[in-house]
Order: sequence, then C-alpha cells, then structure tokens
Amino acid sequence: MSGTIGAMRRLLTWLLVTVGIGALVRRLKRRREPALVEPTRPPAAGDDPADELRRKLAESRGEDEALETPEPPEETVADRRADVHEQGRAALDEMRDSDES
Repeated sequence: MSGTIGAMRRLLTWLLVTVGIGALVRRLKRRREPALVEPTRPPAAGDDPADELRRKLAESRGEDEALETPEPPEETVADRRADVHEQGRAALDEMRDSDES
C-alpha cells in the first residue's frame, strides 16, 4: 500500500507543479500584453504621417513654400572613397614630416 501512496503523492506533486507553471506563464503573458488602446484609423493610401509632420513643422516655422525632397548628392561612392583615401595619405604624409623634424 505504501508504494501506491508514494506514487499518488508524486503524481499530485507533478500535477500541482504543472498547474503552477501554467498559471505563472499566463500571468507573464498578461503582463507583456499592451494596455488596451482605442484603435486608430489606418492611414489612407496617400496619407503619410511623415508628410503631415513636415507640413506642420513648415507652418510652425512660417514657411509658405512647398516642401521639396532634398536632392541626393551628386558625388558617387567611388568619388567619396577617393577623397577619403586622399585625406588619409595627406594625414600620413603630415605625420611623417613631423617625425622627421
């Protein structure tokens, strides 16, 4: 009989541990869920929030001109790379000259 009672206690222990873990997981999931927020209307196809913010910023600055997107620099990556290498060589030459003095 004592073997059956021991098995029942182990089974009950495992059952309680499993239920406790399940309750802990549910509590943690609820804590991670964001608070209920009223749904906002999705932006229309041409309605970009960034454009709206740019418009408001322009109004607050008193700018009446239409906002234009800035043009990308005309310098290519190869040109920029060449400039950086040239600056590096100049710095190296300058360091060599100061060591020789």
